[in-house]
Amino acid sequence: MSENKTKYAPWIALPIVAVIAFGLGGWLLGGTKAPEDRAQEHEHEAKETIWTCSMHPQIRQSEPGQCPICGMDLIPVEGEEQDEGGAKRVTLSERAKMLARVRTVQAHRLGTGRVERRLLGRVDYDERSLRTVTAWIGGRIERLHVATTGERVKRGQVIATLYSPEVYNAHQDLIQARQQLERLQEGATPSASRAAQAALNAARDRLRLLGVPDAEVRSMERAGKPSERVRIRTPFRGTVIERLATQGNYVETGSGLYRVADLSTLWVQLDAYESDLPVLKAGQEVVLRVEALPGELFKGRVTFVDPILDPQTRTARVRIEVNNQDRRLRPGMFVEASVRSDADAEPALEAPLVVPATAPLFTGRRSIVYVEVEGTEAPTYEARVVTLGTRMGELYPVLAGLHEGERVVVHGAFAIDADLQIRGGDSMMNLEIDDDTPAEPEAAHEIHQRASPERGKTAAPKRRPKSKAAPKPNAPETPAPAKPAAPTGHEHHQHMQGHQH
Repeated sequence: MSENKTKYAPWIALPIVAVIAFGLGGWLLGGTKAPEDRAQEHEHEAKETIWTCSMHPQIRQSEPGQCPICGMDLIPVEGEEQDEGGAKRVTLSERAKMLARVRTVQAHRLGTGRVERRLLGRVDYDERSLRTVTAWIGGRIERLHVATTGERVKRGQVIATLYSPEVYNAHQDLIQARQQLERLQEGATPSASRAAQAALNAARDRLRLLGVPDAEVRSMERAGKPSERVRIRTPFRGTVIERLATQGNYVETGSGLYRVADLSTLWVQLDAYESDLPVLKAGQEVVLRVEALPGELFKGRVTFVDPILDPQTRTARVRIEVNNQDRRLRPGMFVEASVRSDADAEPALEAPLVVPATAPLFTGRRSIVYVEVEGTEAPTYEARVVTLGTRMGELYPVLAGLHEGERVVVHGAFAIDADLQIRGGDSMMNLEIDDDTPAEPEAAHEIHQRASPERGKTAAPKRRPKSKAAPKPNAPETPAPAKPAAPTGHEHHQHMQGHQH
């Protein structure tokens, strides 16, 4: 039995040895190939490594070195993939999007060209109804019958009483002329009667020229003695908005006593900016909302657009005429007006592509919006240079650079732009302008040039002149041989003792 086991032992061991040898060979071959694959992968990663500056992330180089702006050593940025348009794109995680509160809306076209514009202003007097009640005779003010502003007066109402020596003399002459005519009526010659009648008419005319009404002249003519006082009546009706005289003052002929305004019709003076003027014209209907009367609407029409701008506020006055028979509106009230532009008068604004006013970022010469990129796994946004038209209320018309249906960022655009700038991408501060991109108005371009004359050239920053002692970026730095340190007193003592031994 032992002889049979010894006889078949080599045949049993041979397959075992073959299996072990095959496995060992495969392991050896695999072990030699894995380092090569790892080397190739490492080399591939090394090729994709980008070097940047921690202080100036817009510096991007494919090899190590020093920052051409500050001279700091560049650091590697690994694992960053740059697809087509990656320099203008930002990819955020869902958490980053939530923290930045990013909101997007769709760029759409207005169904009609009628755009509502909101303007601010205040209620004012109708300048055509302003009147000044004056003293038609000189004298001292004995009494003011209207002592406070805000009172309403009627036409012909007595508003003041004056002491006037001139009226006293004229009244005395009138009484004497009347008495003389009465005495000459019995047995007087016709010529004497005519002379007495002419003197009476002259005395009447004198009082009329002084401003005394006919009814007052007739009453004064019947008086037995001359009066020292005269009553001043207002020829206008309205509300007293200013008192110009004080009781006891002396006034001259033509001096103002009161200023009166008719409040049945008022003006609303609106402030319109330059961008609002092209769509404003006389005859447009306006809806007014008054802060003091919430929930109530007043209607009026544009009657005048000031052709001159205020150099301080850069606004022009727009006048609205409003009926105020019920006296609910008062001068000085703040008003918010809604004006709708007419599509027929503004064909260029018919069905424009518009975005909210919070979407664009302005840099002086450029207007940039961030557009949501479709078909990406993570939220991705791309910077886009657009050309905008005149602002229309809370909207901007887009003339070029955007298509209908694209979603633009209306909240969180600054956070996205800051992230793109930190990554060294083409943010709004260093985004290059294409030659075919229309520029903003010339004034804004000049301001932009004065503020940042080198903007748009960050792709080729000026390098500092390197000193002769600066090492090359690719050459390894050779450390200088260190000088031997001077021995301390204790080491020198031990060295002398060793030397003696």
